Amino acid sequence: MKLNYKRTIFVGLAFLSICAFWQMYDSIIPLILQNTFHLGETTIGFVMSIDNVLAVFLLPIIGALSDKVNTRLGKRTPFILVGTLLSVICMLFLPLSDRTQNLWLFVISLGLTLIAMALYRSPSVALMPDLTPKPLRSKANAIINLMGAIGGVYALILISKLVKKESNPSYLPVFIGVAAIMLLAVLLLMLTIKEKPLATKIAQEYPEEMKLELEEENEPLTVAVKKSLRFILISISLWFMAYNAVTTAFSRYATKVWKLEGGGFANCLMVATVAAILSYIPIGMLSSRIGRKKSILGGIIIMTGCYVAAAFYPTYHPTINIFFALIGFSWAAINVNSLPMVVEMSKGSDIGKFTGLYYTFSMSAQIVTPILSGVFLQYVSYRTLFPYAVLFMLFAFFTMTQVKHGDSRPIKKQSVIEHFDVED
Repeated sequence: MKLNYKRTIFVGLAFLSICAFWQMYDSIIPLILQNTFHLGETTIGFVMSIDNVLAVFLLPIIGALSDKVNTRLGKRTPFILVGTLLSVICMLFLPLSDRTQNLWLFVISLGLTLIAMALYRSPSVALMPDLTPKPLRSKANAIINLMGAIGGVYALILISKLVKKESNPSYLPVFIGVAAIMLLAVLLLMLTIKEKPLATKIAQEYPEEMKLELEEENEPLTVAVKKSLRFILISISLWFMAYNAVTTAFSRYATKVWKLEGGGFANCLMVATVAAILSYIPIGMLSSRIGRKKSILGGIIIMTGCYVAAAFYPTYHPTINIFFALIGFSWAAINVNSLPMVVEMSKGSDIGKFTGLYYTFSMSAQIVTPILSGVFLQYVSYRTLFPYAVLFMLFAFFTMTQVKHGDSRPIKKQSVIEHFDVED
C-alpha cells in the first residue's frame, strides 16, 4: 500500500489556501486596527479573537452538515468551492475600508469574510481522510501540513515585498495576491480531484481497512485513556495560548519594540515557516521512531528556549532568525503530532467527535489569548509578549508529561489514525 503523493498534494491545495489567508489575516488586520482605526491593544485582541469564536460554533455545524451532503461534486467540494469564492469577494473590501477609513465597511466585511472562511475550513480538513486509506494518513498528514506552510510563506513574501515602509501603507496588493492564490488553488483542486468517484474507488480498493474501522467503532474509553485525553486537550489549549499570542501580536511588537518598518517583520515569520516546511516530513519520520509524545515535549522545550532568547533582544538583529527557525521546527513537531494523538485515543470510534474536541480546545485558547495578552501589551509593556508565551509553554510541558496514551509505536504503524491540523 503506497500513498498517492500527487493526489495528496492536490488535496492539500485547500489547506494551502486557508493558511495563506490566515497568515495574511494575523499579520495585517492588527496593523489596520491599530494604525487606521486607532484601537487599543485590548480591543485589537478582542477583534482578533472573533474568528475563533465563530469557529467554535460554526466548524462543528458545517462539518456535520458536509457529512450529510451528497452532491454530484461530493460531500466536501461544494463547501470548499462556495466558501473560497465568498471569502475572496468579501476580503477585498477590507483594504478598501482601510484606505477610506470606513469602520462600518471594515466591520461588515470582516464578519462576512470570517463566516465565509468557516464555511470551508472543516470540509477541507475532512477531505484528506475521506480520500486516504487509514494506514497512509500519517504520511498524508506531513504532506498536507507542508502545503499549508507553503501557503503561509507565499503570504509572508507578499507582505515583505509589497508593503511599503510608510506610516499607513496600502495593503491592497497583498490582499489581491492572496485572493489570486486562493482562486488558483480551488481551480486546480476542482480540475484534479473528483471527490465522489475517488471516494468510491478507495472504498473498493481497501475493503479490509473499511471493515477494520467498523469493528473499532463504539469501543468504550477506559478511565486511564480519559485521563490522558483530558491532559492532552489542556496541553493543546496551553501551547495555543502561547503561540497564538505571538503570531497575532508580532507585527506590532516588531514595529514598536524592534523598530522594523513596512513589511520587515514578515521576514522573521517567513524564516519560521520555511523551517517548518523543511521539518514536516523529517519530523514525521522521527516521530515514528521515538514516538509522538517525545517529539511534542522536545518541541515544547526548544520553543520555550527560543521565546526566552527573543525576550532579551532590545532591537532587531539578524541572529534572531536562528531562533525563529527553531520555533518553526518546534511548532512543526507539536503541530504534526498533537491531533493524531487525540484521535488515536478514539480507537476508531467517533473520530469526528474527537477532532471536534481538538478544535474546541485549540480555538477556545485562541479566543482568550489575544485579549489576555493584549491587556498586558497595553497596560504593562510590549515586552511582556515573549515572557507571556514562555509561561504558558511551561504549563503545557507539565500537562503533556501526564499524557500516557495516544502515542505511536512502530509495531502498530499500520493502525494509526492520522488527520491534519488548521491554525491562524
